[in-house]
Amino acid sequence: MDALVAFLAELKRLGLVEQTLLGLLHILIGRTLRRTDGTVISSGVTWRELAGVLKKARWPKDTVTEIGLNPDDLPPRDRQQYWYVAIARAHVDSAAAVEAGNRLAEQLRTHGYEVGPAPGR
Repeated sequence: MDALVAFLAELKRLGLVEQTLLGLLHILIGRTLRRTDGTVISSGVTWRELAGVLKKARWPKDTVTEIGLNPDDLPPRDRQQYWYVAIARAHVDSAAAVEAGNRLAEQLRTHGYEVGPAPGR
């Protein structure tokens, strides 16, 4: 989990927060993510684990607007529940999510990360 929190901090540092939420969710749930040196960051996580990681990393709550959600419609007090509901409503297995994941994978490749292929693709 700490590797994922560090990865999210790195994304913030690189400025890869805007317009990447759907692809990020898709990659972290269903794909393998590693550094180019072979260090595995994630082999896929559950929605609950990812919600905890987003909470711990203090991922910007307003990014849910990118996936068509209103932050005011999500649980306001419990940030882990907030992210869990957002993930559940994001359609992370859709064709749009696969495409968003592929776009983010290309961006990540330029920063020293490798993303495995989408399941079933």
